[in-house]
Amino acid sequence: MSPELRGLYAITPEAPDEDRLLALAGEAVRGGAALLQFRDKTDDAGRRHRLAAALRAMCLAHGARFIVNDDLALALAVDADGVHLGADDGDLAAARRALPAGKVLGASCYADFETARRAVALGADYVAFGAVFPSPTKPAAVRAPLDLFARCRAELRVPACAIGGITLADAPGLVAAGADLLAVITDLFAAPDVAGRAAAYQRLFEEKTP
Repeated sequence: MSPELRGLYAITPEAPDEDRLLALAGEAVRGGAALLQFRDKTDDAGRRHRLAAALRAMCLAHGARFIVNDDLALALAVDADGVHLGADDGDLAAARRALPAGKVLGASCYADFETARRAVALGADYVAFGAVFPSPTKPAAVRAPLDLFARCRAELRVPACAIGGITLADAPGLVAAGADLLAVITDLFAAPDVAGRAAAYQRLFEEKTP
């Protein structure tokens, strides 16, 4: 299993202030986040490109993988390490063909193992299951059972990402259940010490070998 696809998967919070967003993301990667996903639902193409380029450079400097959420064209434009697509965000097979060799393709599979199986068949490098807990970001999300992670490891043999309402207190149980990546927004970026919180998450993976 690729070490780059194991650990804390920081997802950028909503932050209208670009400098604030960059500062928060910088703390996360300095704290040791293995991956950083740029998630921005605004329609401001200039802002999105500016931030993506800056975050890409930041991740390069700190040895983190940089993933763009839901925007293959932007991921290609800034030479991101990969793209993450939800169910309604594009064709996985087409994205796989468009991505250069070595780039990462992730897929949201919610609480459905068969969706994950199809995603892997279409070229996904990792699959995400959630919400594993009630999520302030997506309060209506269906809960994903934790046995999906062990099943993914046994049957699909690709890294599985847990997302949704994750806190540091709950994280050890998710790692024990087989989650290779923990996607975190609120519990990371609302922490008084973002770098320290990121380091605490990352240590959970250093203490447990896959």
